[in-house]
Amino acid sequence: MPADLRRAAPDDLDAVASLFHRYRTFCGQPDEPARSRAFLAERLARGESAVLLASRAGTAAGFVQLYPMFSSVRLGRVWVLNDLFVEPAQRRRGVARALLDAAAGFARADGALRLELETTPDNHAAQALYRAAGWQRFDGTLWFRLPLDTA
Repeated sequence: MPADLRRAAPDDLDAVASLFHRYRTFCGQPDEPARSRAFLAERLARGESAVLLASRAGTAAGFVQLYPMFSSVRLGRVWVLNDLFVEPAQRRRGVARALLDAAAGFARADGALRLELETTPDNHAAQALYRAAGWQRFDGTLWFRLPLDTA
């Protein structure tokens, strides 16, 4: 059975917040469901991100969250695929690929120049998925960061 995909609406907050919380704990973050929910609710309320929700048989199966960025050089929008999570019981059933395809469709419809994402060097399964979905490794620049928090 294929996944049903749609852009999350305010009515989807409970389902997406639950997935988002499990995603964060999967990534090694503290078990803070209320804080995860508040962060996500604020992004959605302010229109600061686009969340695409995958469901199977009426149950939330996974999500992808995109954040907008802009290229001054190319004079256009770029979407950053920041979060991708599929429930463990739904993995290896095409949900992640469907979410990646939906993200690409969303960005194309928005007139974006490209999608970007970052993953860890040891996440070989994700890298294989991205390559299979047509993503290309880009090493033409070096990313730097300046930590501003004390945590």
